[in-house]
Amino acid sequence: MARTPLSMEPTGWFQVAWCAEIGVGAVHRMKYFGRELVAWRAASGTLSVFDAYCEHLGAHLGYGGRVEGENLVCPFHGWEWNSQGRNVCVPYEKHPNRGRRIRSYPVLERNEAVWIWYDTAGRAPYFDVPDMFSAFGDGKSAADYYPPVPAATLYRPGLTLHPQYVLENGVDFAHFKVVHKTPFVPEFTRHDFSGPVSYVDFTIAFDENVELSEVNSGVESINAGLGCSITKSWGMIDNRTMPAVTPVDETTCDVRFTVWIGRRPGDDGAEINRYGTTMAGFVIEQFEADVEIWSHQRYTDPPALSPKEFRGFTALREWALQFYPDGGPAGPDPRNPHSGAIRPAGAATT
Repeated sequence: MARTPLSMEPTGWFQVAWCAEIGVGAVHRMKYFGRELVAWRAASGTLSVFDAYCEHLGAHLGYGGRVEGENLVCPFHGWEWNSQGRNVCVPYEKHPNRGRRIRSYPVLERNEAVWIWYDTAGRAPYFDVPDMFSAFGDGKSAADYYPPVPAATLYRPGLTLHPQYVLENGVDFAHFKVVHKTPFVPEFTRHDFSGPVSYVDFTIAFDENVELSEVNSGVESINAGLGCSITKSWGMIDNRTMPAVTPVDETTCDVRFTVWIGRRPGDDGAEINRYGTTMAGFVIEQFEADVEIWSHQRYTDPPALSPKEFRGFTALREWALQFYPDGGPAGPDPRNPHSGAIRPAGAATT
Protein backbone atom coordinates (compact mmCIF):
# COMPACT_ATOMS: atom_id res chain seq x y z
CA MET A 1 0.00 0.00 0.00
CA ALA A 2 1.50 3.30 -1.15
CA ARG A 3 0.67 5.42 1.88
CA THR A 4 1.14 9.13 1.28
CA PRO A 5 3.29 11.25 3.64
CA LEU A 6 0.74 14.05 3.22
CA SER A 7 -1.69 14.66 6.07
CA MET A 8 -5.13 13.16 5.57
CA GLU A 9 -6.66 16.03 7.53
CA PRO A 10 -6.23 19.08 5.29
CA THR A 11 -8.34 22.17 5.87
CA GLY A 12 -11.16 22.85 3.46
CA TRP A 13 -14.53 21.91 2.01
CA PHE A 14 -15.07 18.24 1.21
CA GLN A 15 -17.99 16.48 -0.45
CA VAL A 16 -19.64 13.84 1.72
CA ALA A 17 -22.78 13.08 -0.33
CA TRP A 18 -25.00 14.28 -3.13
CA CYS A 19 -27.93 16.40 -1.93
CA ALA A 20 -30.48 14.00 -3.40
CA GLU A 21 -29.20 11.19 -1.18
CA ILE A 22 -30.48 12.85 2.00
CA GLY A 23 -34.20 13.56 1.89
CA VAL A 24 -36.31 15.25 4.54
CA GLY A 25 -36.33 13.07 7.65
CA ALA A 26 -33.34 11.00 6.55
CA VAL A 27 -30.41 10.09 8.81
CA HIS A 28 -27.36 9.23 6.69
CA ARG A 29 -24.36 7.36 8.15
CA MET A 30 -20.83 8.05 6.93
CA LYS A 31 -17.19 8.06 7.98
CA TYR A 32 -14.70 10.81 7.09
CA PHE A 33 -11.44 12.07 8.61
CA GLY A 34 -11.40 9.01 10.84
CA ARG A 35 -14.70 10.02 12.43
CA GLU A 36 -18.11 8.36 12.46
CA LEU A 37 -20.58 11.00 11.23
CA VAL A 38 -24.29 11.39 10.54
CA ALA A 39 -25.99 13.79 8.15
CA TRP A 40 -29.69 14.47 8.77
CA ARG A 41 -32.32 16.69 7.20
CA ALA A 42 -34.90 18.44 9.36
CA ALA A 43 -38.55 18.98 8.37
CA SER A 44 -37.68 22.50 7.21
CA GLY A 45 -35.07 21.06 4.82
CA THR A 46 -32.10 22.21 6.92
CA LEU A 47 -29.19 19.77 6.61
CA SER A 48 -26.82 19.11 9.51
CA VAL A 49 -23.72 16.96 9.92
CA PHE A 50 -22.75 15.72 13.38
CA ASP A 51 -20.28 13.44 15.04
CA ALA A 52 -22.29 10.23 15.20
CA TYR A 53 -22.47 9.58 18.93
CA CYS A 54 -25.02 10.90 21.41
CA GLU A 55 -23.36 12.85 24.22
CA HIS A 56 -25.60 11.17 26.80
CA LEU A 57 -24.33 7.57 26.82
CA GLY A 58 -22.74 7.27 23.40
CA ALA A 59 -25.42 5.65 21.25
CA HIS A 60 -24.71 5.86 17.52
CA LEU A 61 -27.33 8.23 16.11
CA GLY A 62 -27.14 6.61 12.68
CA TYR A 63 -28.58 3.31 13.95
CA GLY A 64 -32.19 3.97 14.86
CA GLY A 65 -31.87 7.72 15.33
CA ARG A 66 -34.82 9.61 13.86
CA VAL A 67 -35.77 13.13 12.85
CA GLU A 68 -38.69 14.78 14.61
CA GLY A 69 -39.41 18.23 13.27
CA GLU A 70 -36.19 20.22 13.60
CA ASN A 71 -34.41 17.82 15.96
CA LEU A 72 -32.49 14.57 15.82
CA VAL A 73 -33.70 12.05 18.41
CA CYS A 74 -31.39 9.48 19.98
CA PRO A 75 -32.63 5.89 19.66
CA PHE A 76 -31.45 4.96 23.18
CA HIS A 77 -33.15 7.38 25.60
CA GLY A 78 -34.91 9.85 23.30
CA TRP A 79 -32.68 12.84 23.95
CA GLU A 80 -33.25 15.48 21.27
CA TRP A 81 -30.52 17.54 19.60
CA ASN A 82 -31.06 20.61 17.42
CA SER A 83 -29.19 21.53 14.23
CA GLN A 84 -26.39 23.20 16.24
CA GLY A 85 -25.81 19.98 18.19
CA ARG A 86 -27.33 21.36 21.39
CA ASN A 87 -29.54 19.25 23.62
CA VAL A 88 -33.06 20.70 23.64
CA CYS A 89 -35.01 17.91 25.33
CA VAL A 90 -34.51 15.13 27.88
CA PRO A 91 -37.94 13.48 27.80
CA TYR A 92 -37.91 12.39 31.44
CA GLU A 93 -36.56 15.69 32.85
CA LYS A 94 -37.97 19.21 33.09
CA HIS A 95 -34.91 20.80 31.48
CA PRO A 96 -32.45 19.87 28.71
CA ASN A 97 -28.78 19.27 29.39
CA ARG A 98 -27.37 22.63 28.40
CA GLY A 99 -23.81 21.67 29.21
CA ARG A 100 -23.34 19.08 26.46
CA ARG A 101 -23.14 19.58 22.72
CA ILE A 102 -22.53 17.18 19.84
CA ARG A 103 -19.83 18.41 17.48
CA SER A 104 -21.41 19.77 14.31
CA TYR A 105 -19.70 20.81 11.08
CA PRO A 106 -20.32 23.77 8.77
CA VAL A 107 -22.45 22.44 5.90
CA LEU A 108 -23.03 23.81 2.42
CA GLU A 109 -25.23 22.45 -0.36
CA ARG A 110 -23.96 23.55 -3.74
CA ASN A 111 -23.48 22.05 -7.19
CA GLU A 112 -25.84 19.16 -6.31
CA ALA A 113 -23.46 18.18 -3.50
CA VAL A 114 -23.24 18.24 0.29
CA TRP A 115 -19.99 19.79 1.55
CA ILE A 116 -18.62 19.94 5.07
CA TRP A 117 -15.89 22.23 6.30
CA TYR A 118 -13.09 20.42 8.12
CA ASP A 119 -10.28 22.11 10.05
CA THR A 120 -8.24 20.49 12.82
CA ALA A 121 -7.86 23.86 14.56
CA GLY A 122 -11.60 24.49 14.57
CA ARG A 123 -11.39 27.62 12.43
CA ALA A 124 -14.51 28.86 10.64
CA PRO A 125 -14.59 28.66 6.81
CA TYR A 126 -12.43 31.34 5.23
CA PHE A 127 -13.10 30.54 1.58
CA ASP A 128 -16.16 29.32 -0.28
CA VAL A 129 -17.21 26.50 -2.59
CA PRO A 130 -17.43 28.08 -6.06
CA ASP A 131 -20.74 27.84 -7.88
CA MET A 132 -20.49 25.64 -10.97
CA PHE A 133 -22.06 28.31 -13.17
CA SER A 134 -21.67 31.81 -11.75
CA ALA A 135 -17.97 31.25 -10.97
CA PHE A 136 -17.08 31.07 -14.66
CA GLY A 137 -18.98 34.26 -15.51
CA ASP A 138 -20.27 33.16 -18.92
CA GLY A 139 -23.97 33.69 -18.23
CA LYS A 140 -24.90 30.02 -18.28
CA SER A 141 -26.95 28.33 -15.57
CA ALA A 142 -28.01 24.85 -14.50
CA ALA A 143 -30.97 25.14 -16.87
CA ASP A 144 -28.53 24.94 -19.81
CA TYR A 145 -27.35 21.48 -18.70
CA TYR A 146 -28.90 18.10 -18.08
CA PRO A 147 -29.35 17.29 -14.38
CA PRO A 148 -26.34 15.15 -13.47
CA VAL A 149 -27.48 13.23 -10.39
CA PRO A 150 -27.55 10.27 -10.35
CA ALA A 151 -27.09 9.26 -14.00
CA ALA A 152 -23.94 11.32 -14.70
CA THR A 153 -21.94 10.57 -11.57
CA LEU A 154 -19.19 8.26 -10.39
CA TYR A 155 -18.65 7.05 -6.82
CA ARG A 156 -15.58 5.02 -5.84
CA PRO A 157 -15.27 4.51 -2.07
CA GLY A 158 -12.25 3.53 -0.02
CA LEU A 159 -9.42 4.10 -2.52
CA THR A 160 -5.80 4.54 -1.46
CA LEU A 161 -5.09 8.03 -2.74
CA HIS A 162 -5.00 11.66 -1.63
CA PRO A 163 -7.01 14.77 -2.62
CA GLN A 164 -3.85 16.52 -3.81
CA TYR A 165 -3.44 14.00 -6.64
CA VAL A 166 -6.48 15.46 -8.41
CA LEU A 167 -5.08 18.97 -8.21
CA GLU A 168 -1.67 17.88 -9.47
CA ASN A 169 -3.40 16.18 -12.38
CA GLY A 170 -4.68 19.60 -13.41
CA VAL A 171 -1.16 20.92 -14.11
CA ASP A 172 0.13 17.66 -15.62
CA PHE A 173 0.14 18.26 -19.38
CA ALA A 174 2.33 15.23 -20.13
CA HIS A 175 -0.18 12.54 -19.10
CA PHE A 176 -2.82 13.46 -21.69
CA LYS A 177 -1.37 11.49 -24.59
CA VAL A 178 -0.31 8.53 -22.42
CA VAL A 179 -3.35 8.09 -20.16
CA HIS A 180 -6.13 9.62 -22.23
CA LYS A 181 -4.78 8.77 -25.70
CA THR A 182 -5.42 12.31 -26.91
CA PRO A 183 -3.96 13.70 -30.15
CA PHE A 184 -2.94 16.88 -28.35
CA VAL A 185 -0.86 18.26 -25.50
CA PRO A 186 -2.48 21.19 -23.68
CA GLU A 187 -0.88 24.61 -23.52
CA PHE A 188 -1.32 26.22 -20.11
CA THR A 189 -2.46 29.82 -20.24
CA ARG A 190 -3.02 30.49 -16.55
CA HIS A 191 -1.54 29.37 -13.24
CA ASP A 192 -2.90 31.54 -10.44
CA PHE A 193 -2.05 30.26 -6.96
CA SER A 194 -2.26 33.55 -5.09
CA GLY A 195 -4.93 32.55 -2.54
CA PRO A 196 -6.81 29.56 -1.10
CA VAL A 197 -8.83 29.41 -4.33
CA SER A 198 -6.61 28.79 -7.35
CA TYR A 199 -7.15 28.93 -11.11
CA VAL A 200 -5.62 26.76 -13.83
CA ASP A 201 -6.59 27.16 -17.50
CA PHE A 202 -5.29 25.52 -20.66
CA THR A 203 -6.04 25.55 -24.36
CA ILE A 204 -5.92 22.64 -26.77
CA ALA A 205 -4.01 22.54 -30.05
CA PHE A 206 -4.15 19.44 -32.24
CA ASP A 207 -1.08 20.50 -34.19
CA GLU A 208 2.10 21.91 -32.67
CA ASN A 209 2.24 24.49 -35.46
CA VAL A 210 -1.15 25.99 -34.60
CA GLU A 211 -0.98 29.45 -33.06
CA LEU A 212 -2.81 29.94 -29.77
CA SER A 213 -4.89 32.66 -31.44
CA GLU A 214 -6.35 29.95 -33.68
CA VAL A 215 -7.30 27.59 -30.85
CA ASN A 216 -10.99 27.45 -29.95
CA SER A 217 -11.15 24.85 -27.20
CA GLY A 218 -9.81 24.42 -23.71
CA VAL A 219 -10.49 23.92 -20.02
CA GLU A 220 -10.87 26.33 -17.11
CA SER A 221 -10.47 25.02 -13.56
CA ILE A 222 -11.20 26.57 -10.18
CA ASN A 223 -9.79 24.82 -7.11
CA ALA A 224 -11.14 25.75 -3.69
CA GLY A 225 -8.63 24.15 -1.37
CA LEU A 226 -7.73 20.51 -1.94
CA GLY A 227 -11.23 19.06 -1.66
CA CYS A 228 -13.22 21.00 -4.25
CA SER A 229 -12.47 21.46 -7.93
CA ILE A 230 -14.79 22.57 -10.72
CA THR A 231 -14.00 22.66 -14.43
CA LYS A 232 -15.55 24.10 -17.55
CA SER A 233 -14.68 22.70 -20.98
CA TRP A 234 -15.26 24.92 -23.98
CA GLY A 235 -15.04 24.32 -27.73
CA MET A 236 -15.48 20.53 -27.33
CA ILE A 237 -18.35 18.62 -25.76
CA ASP A 238 -20.04 21.27 -23.64
CA ASN A 239 -19.45 19.88 -20.18
CA ARG A 240 -18.64 20.91 -16.65
CA THR A 241 -17.20 18.52 -14.11
CA MET A 242 -16.63 18.32 -10.39
CA PRO A 243 -14.13 15.80 -9.01
CA ALA A 244 -14.15 15.53 -5.23
CA VAL A 245 -11.84 13.41 -3.08
CA THR A 246 -12.59 13.18 0.64
CA PRO A 247 -10.36 11.46 3.24
CA VAL A 248 -11.99 8.57 5.08
CA ASP A 249 -9.08 7.64 7.33
CA GLU A 250 -5.28 7.72 7.34
CA THR A 251 -4.95 5.68 4.14
CA THR A 252 -8.13 5.92 2.06
CA CYS A 253 -10.46 8.41 0.40
CA ASP A 254 -13.85 8.35 -1.27
CA VAL A 255 -13.93 9.67 -4.83
CA ARG A 256 -16.97 11.35 -6.37
CA PHE A 257 -17.28 12.80 -9.84
CA THR A 258 -20.21 14.78 -11.21
CA VAL A 259 -20.68 15.68 -14.89
CA TRP A 260 -22.94 18.33 -16.38
CA ILE A 261 -23.55 17.92 -20.15
CA GLY A 262 -24.85 20.88 -22.15
CA ARG A 263 -28.38 20.44 -23.45
CA ARG A 264 -29.01 20.09 -27.13
CA PRO A 265 -30.95 23.05 -28.60
CA GLY A 266 -34.65 22.71 -27.88
CA ASP A 267 -34.23 19.94 -25.33
CA ASP A 268 -35.64 21.14 -22.05
CA GLY A 269 -36.72 17.81 -20.55
CA ALA A 270 -36.65 17.35 -16.81
CA GLU A 271 -34.38 14.30 -17.02
CA ILE A 272 -31.08 13.58 -18.70
CA ASN A 273 -31.60 11.76 -22.03
CA ARG A 274 -29.61 9.12 -23.89
CA TYR A 275 -27.39 11.73 -25.54
CA GLY A 276 -26.57 13.25 -22.13
CA THR A 277 -25.76 9.93 -20.49
CA THR A 278 -23.65 8.83 -23.46
CA MET A 279 -21.59 12.02 -23.44
CA ALA A 280 -21.26 11.91 -19.66
CA GLY A 281 -20.10 8.30 -19.94
CA PHE A 282 -17.24 9.36 -22.22
CA VAL A 283 -16.14 12.02 -19.71
CA ILE A 284 -16.41 9.63 -16.76
CA GLU A 285 -14.40 7.00 -18.63
CA GLN A 286 -11.52 9.47 -18.98
CA PHE A 287 -11.69 10.34 -15.29
CA GLU A 288 -11.69 6.66 -14.35
CA ALA A 289 -8.39 6.26 -16.20
CA ASP A 290 -6.88 8.85 -13.87
CA VAL A 291 -8.44 7.22 -10.79
CA GLU A 292 -6.82 3.91 -11.72
CA ILE A 293 -3.40 5.61 -11.69
CA TRP A 294 -4.01 7.60 -8.48
CA SER A 295 -5.23 4.61 -6.50
CA HIS A 296 -1.88 2.85 -6.95
CA GLN A 297 0.35 5.94 -6.89
CA ARG A 298 3.14 6.74 -4.45
CA TYR A 299 3.59 10.39 -3.53
CA THR A 300 7.14 11.25 -4.61
CA ASP A 301 8.85 14.14 -2.83
CA PRO A 302 10.81 15.65 -4.37
CA PRO A 303 9.55 14.60 -7.80
CA ALA A 304 11.91 14.12 -10.76
CA LEU A 305 10.39 16.86 -12.90
CA SER A 306 11.30 17.73 -16.46
CA PRO A 307 11.98 21.41 -17.22
CA LYS A 308 8.55 21.80 -18.88
CA GLU A 309 6.76 20.37 -15.82
CA PHE A 310 8.67 22.38 -13.25
CA ARG A 311 6.64 25.60 -13.09
CA GLY A 312 3.20 24.06 -12.74
CA PHE A 313 4.05 21.37 -10.23
CA THR A 314 6.18 23.56 -7.97
CA ALA A 315 3.55 26.31 -7.91
CA LEU A 316 0.80 23.88 -7.03
CA ARG A 317 2.75 22.04 -4.33
CA GLU A 318 3.80 25.29 -2.66
CA TRP A 319 0.16 26.48 -2.78
CA ALA A 320 -1.07 23.20 -1.26
CA LEU A 321 1.11 23.55 1.87
CA GLN A 322 -1.23 26.16 3.37
CA PHE A 323 -3.98 23.57 3.89
CA TYR A 324 -1.99 21.10 5.99
CA PRO A 325 -2.03 21.31 9.78
CA ASP A 326 1.58 20.11 9.88
CA GLY A 327 2.79 22.31 7.04
CA GLY A 328 2.94 19.49 4.51
CA PRO A 329 5.42 16.66 4.02
CA ALA A 330 8.68 16.55 5.92
CA GLY A 331 11.27 19.13 5.02
CA PRO A 332 14.85 18.51 3.84
CA ASP A 333 16.78 15.68 5.47
CA PRO A 334 19.94 17.21 7.04
CA ARG A 335 21.84 14.08 6.00
CA ASN A 336 20.90 14.69 2.36
CA PRO A 337 21.36 18.26 1.09
CA HIS A 338 19.19 17.52 -1.98
CA SER A 339 16.12 16.12 -0.20
CA GLY A 340 12.95 18.17 0.07
CA ALA A 341 13.93 20.45 -2.81
CA ILE A 342 12.06 20.31 -6.09
CA ARG A 343 14.19 20.89 -9.16
CA PRO A 344 13.77 19.98 -12.81
CA ALA A 345 15.41 16.81 -14.03
CA GLY A 346 18.91 17.52 -15.24
CA ALA A 347 19.36 20.54 -13.00
CA ALA A 348 22.61 20.88 -11.11
CA THR A 349 22.57 19.47 -7.57
CA THR A 350 25.92 20.63 -6.30
